[in-house]
Amino acid sequence: MTETMLAREATRLQSRGLTVDTRVGRGDPVGELIDASMVGDLLVIGSDHRGPSKGHRRGLHGVRIAAGAHSPVAVVPDIDLTDRSGVVVGIDGSVDSERALDFAAEEADRGGDVLTTVTTWTTVPLPVGMHGYPSTYLSGMQQASEETLAIALAGIGQQYPDLVVHRVVERGSPGRTISDRAAKARLVVVGSHGRGAIARFLLGSTSEEVLARLATATVVVR
Repeated sequence: MTETMLAREATRLQSRGLTVDTRVGRGDPVGELIDASMVGDLLVIGSDHRGPSKGHRRGLHGVRIAAGAHSPVAVVPDIDLTDRSGVVVGIDGSVDSERALDFAAEEADRGGDVLTTVTTWTTVPLPVGMHGYPSTYLSGMQQASEETLAIALAGIGQQYPDLVVHRVVERGSPGRTISDRAAKARLVVVGSHGRGAIARFLLGSTSEEVLARLATATVVVR
């Protein structure tokens, strides 16, 4: 039954001009897909997530697979993305976000989409006795974050001269801000901070929050 179902899907894709190979595995689907990610440039999985307000029916398998995969992972929710446009990418100045930016810029340029780059910042907890932040502190955090984004985007204009880039620098949670911007986008790209054997099972709070809310097709880049 599995082979018949897979052959049917392969035929459907071949009719669109694609070359398709098939493989049937037996066992834990999470482990099988993680193993499959070792031989491909991108692993794409479906999710039963139907939007931030409806949640998952069967749990956050996308988080487990993306955390353990050896390649970038695209998680596609059960949402109609037909009229969506634009690519959103989270940037925090890390090497992981540089890889995410490279992936997002190439994909946006290929599809003729606007690329929205998102950088956020948060404040430290107020000490006892203080009732507010100095205005210079808040403006300084905003400026520093804008500089981080500007440095990350240096060279993108030369590499993709026709790419339209929107810059978003806001105070707030990175995961929530990215998810809010993703509500009308066709794709979101975030970096994973997992490294090494043990860290393969960790994504980082931003990636996990974006996958938990899953507002659109989302790629986690290593």
